[in-house]
Amino acid sequence: MTDNKNFDVIIVGGSYAGLSAAMSLGRALRNVLVIDSGLPCNRQTPHSHNFITQDGEKPGVIAEKAKKQVLQYDTVKFLTDLAVNGKKTDKGFEISTQSGQLFSAKKLVFATGLKDIMLNIDGFSECWGISVLHCPYCHGYEVKNQKTGIFANGYGAFHLARLIRNWTKDLTIFTNGKSELTAEQTDEIKRHNISIVEKEITSLKHKDGVVEEIIFADNSTFELKAIYSRPPFEQHCKIPELLGCELTEQGLVKIDALQKTTVDNIFACGDNTNPLRSVPYAVSAGSIAGVAINNAMTEEEFLEK
Repeated sequence: MTDNKNFDVIIVGGSYAGLSAAMSLGRALRNVLVIDSGLPCNRQTPHSHNFITQDGEKPGVIAEKAKKQVLQYDTVKFLTDLAVNGKKTDKGFEISTQSGQLFSAKKLVFATGLKDIMLNIDGFSECWGISVLHCPYCHGYEVKNQKTGIFANGYGAFHLARLIRNWTKDLTIFTNGKSELTAEQTDEIKRHNISIVEKEITSLKHKDGVVEEIIFADNSTFELKAIYSRPPFEQHCKIPELLGCELTEQGLVKIDALQKTTVDNIFACGDNTNPLRSVPYAVSAGSIAGVAINNAMTEEEFLEK
């Protein structure tokens, strides 16, 4: 870090999207501060997939390599801290951190991701990202053709059943209570030999996050190797909302094609803006945000007298 408190751009969130935005801006000679708390949502995930040139690499290794490359640009600074508040000023914005520091910038980028709300099932959080999976494109190949469960109900279960069946036919839906699937959805699911179990789930038996059995409230069990689940989520950072940025009906930060939020000079990129939630998407979105911000700044500067 430096003693400088004033920057062209502050990026809140220093994982894939934030670092990608920082690289674009650093190469454009912009003074950039990246603030990151060091708690990415995929920190338990052992390997990252479906990212060309990095397939199978550990997520932390990818992020650390990215950080090292970004910080080769001397206009980019990195602060390990938690951004806790933000406000508009006459010249732009101010961001305050948990450690009590205050920084200002003309423009902001929020690459802060999402916080998954773990299901109230013992063992679920320990298995999250290891054998309880969110995305088949990221992890489906590694558990292909294995005995697999889906923790979902209603349309979410129907959607995942259609999707996951591409990777395995040995598939069971666990609704954790009475099924909310329509009669038509139920018939379609059963037509493809996918079972529906409505028992209440109490826990997951696992070894170091690798699931072995589902344990139900009636003490019966079900053996499997992998589970897909898309639990509810919330924004990891509340500052965009505090500054007036609109959210979509899904609870994502609303952006346009250039990653602009509904508030002038505030941009957002990565998981907090899109349900795809993948490393390559985050990198792409961050790059777009960085380019869009620099283009906006060059236009503004060109019009200055």
